Amino acid sequence: MKRREFLINSIAGASGLLLGSALSCTEVKPGSKNAVAKAATFDPWEIVQLGRTPVKVTRVGFGTGFMGGHNSSNQVRLGKETFEKLLRQTYDRGCRLFDCADAYGSHPYIIPALKGIPRENYTIVSKIAVWNLPDEEIDKPAVIVDRFLKELDTDYIDLLLLHYMVPPDWNITLRPYMDGLSEIKAKGKVRALGVSCHSLEALQTAAEEPWVESVHARINAFGVEMDGSPEEVVPVLRKIHDAGKGVIGMKLIGNGTFRNSRELREKSADFVLNLGCVNAVVVGFESLDNVTDYEDIVRKTIRKIGVTGLEPATFPKGHSNQTA
Repeated sequence: MKRREFLINSIAGASGLLLGSALSCTEVKPGSKNAVAKAATFDPWEIVQLGRTPVKVTRVGFGTGFMGGHNSSNQVRLGKETFEKLLRQTYDRGCRLFDCADAYGSHPYIIPALKGIPRENYTIVSKIAVWNLPDEEIDKPAVIVDRFLKELDTDYIDLLLLHYMVPPDWNITLRPYMDGLSEIKAKGKVRALGVSCHSLEALQTAAEEPWVESVHARINAFGVEMDGSPEEVVPVLRKIHDAGKGVIGMKLIGNGTFRNSRELREKSADFVLNLGCVNAVVVGFESLDNVTDYEDIVRKTIRKIGVTGLEPATFPKGHSNQTA
């Protein structure tokens, strides 16, 4: 299939519902004799269910690991005051999803930035880099998770991932970690488990592995910094989504490749949001201007299909998506 045809067919959608044009993507005003149609767009701060997990997230999340590794990232390098201020400003805009990792060094910043806000009002994701653990934590998932909880100053992590999966047999070699994490989840310290993938083979394994409840996958319209071309990656994401697993997209800006092109950022957001198999996305914001820009892009993105798996949801009773 030619690339152009693939992109068109992908936007047509996982649900098989093709609505041909922006005019066809409509919401009809109830009770109107002469139905008035208006184009439906995406809300970056809409709350959506992450697959069949109990975890609810905003459609757009704050990724804290741009250029991350060795316990640092561009966000961490902003400095404590600037980074925590940006986290709080993003929350105040409506963001409720904060994506962290041990390798980013971002754990200690989240709770202080959101001081005074009920923990249930936002979602924390973290990741275990099993290939970069201190000797005393190797093969000891309980010790790792307890450290994470201490660093995050929280009683639980909403979604915990095995980080940067590349080999196709990661579900075999890391089975002891997986079993240990399942036991920890049963104790309430983690609400859902999954992986972040950095190869097509690892992603395909995640689609088949019952242990996986949610997947972080690299996806954009152009195949930049991805595990393969969109033609290769999208069918796997659909398989993951159809199995009831959560899908969180990352690298929508091509790991910064599109940062100086509004047009490319818009095209990538349009492509990914309309696939119908990506529940939410995370973006590595470095300034409030970045947040404003991406919020605007998402709000102007027309829904071209009856998107499956992105239904609005609400936080538990007593909490809301509004600023505390």
